[in-house]
Amino acid sequence: MKAILYTKYGPPDVLQLAEVEKPIPKDNEVLIKVHTTTVHRGDIRMRSLNIPGPRWQLLFARIFLGIRKPKRAILGMDLSGKIEAVGKNVTLFKERDEIFASTVWSGFGGYAEYKCMPEDGALALKPVNMPFEEAAVIPSGGITTLGIIRMANIQSGQKVLIYGASGSVGTFAVQIAKSLGAEVTGFCSTTNLEMVKSLGADKVIDYTKEDFTQNSEKYDVIFDAVAKIPPKQAKKSLKKTGIYLNIHTSSEKIKTKYAISLLKDLKELIEAGKIKAVIDKRYPLDEIVEAQRYVDKGHKKGNVVITVVHDN
Repeated sequence: MKAILYTKYGPPDVLQLAEVEKPIPKDNEVLIKVHTTTVHRGDIRMRSLNIPGPRWQLLFARIFLGIRKPKRAILGMDLSGKIEAVGKNVTLFKERDEIFASTVWSGFGGYAEYKCMPEDGALALKPVNMPFEEAAVIPSGGITTLGIIRMANIQSGQKVLIYGASGSVGTFAVQIAKSLGAEVTGFCSTTNLEMVKSLGADKVIDYTKEDFTQNSEKYDVIFDAVAKIPPKQAKKSLKKTGIYLNIHTSSEKIKTKYAISLLKDLKELIEAGKIKAVIDKRYPLDEIVEAQRYVDKGHKKGNVVITVVHDN
C-alpha cells in the first residue's frame, strides 16, 4: 500500500511517499480503507519536534515519539473511510461500515491507504449527512474541543469568548458553545471575521484592531484555542466565577474511553445540524509536503484535508 513515511524530524521535506506492507487486522481490530485524512497541528509538531510548553514536555515527547528518530513512521491523526475487514472477535463493526476516527490513541497512521484500529478505539460510524472529506476533519479536533468545553459546564445565556476562532479547534468551539445557548464572541483576524460569523458567533473581534483584554467586557468562559494568550492576561477579562480554558493544558484530561463517547456525541450534533466542517484547502496524498508547508505558515482557516483513496 502507499503511505507517507518520515524517518527523521525536520521540515515538510522529510515526508516521503513509499510502498509499505498492507496491515492485517488482529482479532479485535478492524482494517480501514482510508478515504481522507488531515494535516493536523499535532502532525506538524511531531514531524518537526516543535513541542510547545516547558522543557520537560519536550523531553517527554522525545521519549514517546523517539529519541533519535521517529518510533512511528506514519503520521496522520484523523481519518474517514470504509471498513474492509474485521478480526474474528469484532462485534461493534462490520465490513463496508463507513466510519470516522481519531488515531491519537492508536499509534497514528492516517497517512496511508489502510489503517488497523481496535474496535474499541476512537472510531464511530460516520454521520449520515456528512461526506468522507468533511467527516475526516471532525475526530481529533472535535473530541478535544467538545471535551474541553464540557469542563466549563456552559449554561444558556453565558458569555463565551473563543480566542483563535478561525482555526480547527476554534471553528468547532464557536459552534459547540453556540449549540449550548451561549452568547459567543470570536476573536480572529480581519480576513476570517465573516467566516466566524457564519458559524454562529454573535460578535467578532478583529485582533489586528482591538485587544479584548483592554475593553470592559467580562466573560463567563474564555477558551484559548491556540494557546497564545498569557493566562494571567486572559483572566483579567473573566467574571469572578469565570472559567479559563486552554487547548494545551485542558486537553490532557481527555482519555481514550471518554474520547469514544465524545466522538459519538459529535456524530449526533452533526446529524442534528449543529456542527459543520470547515475546510480551507484540499490536497492529494502525493502533495502532502505542500499541504504541510501551507499549515506550517499558521494561517489556515479551519482544516486542511488529504484525499488518500478516491474509490471508497
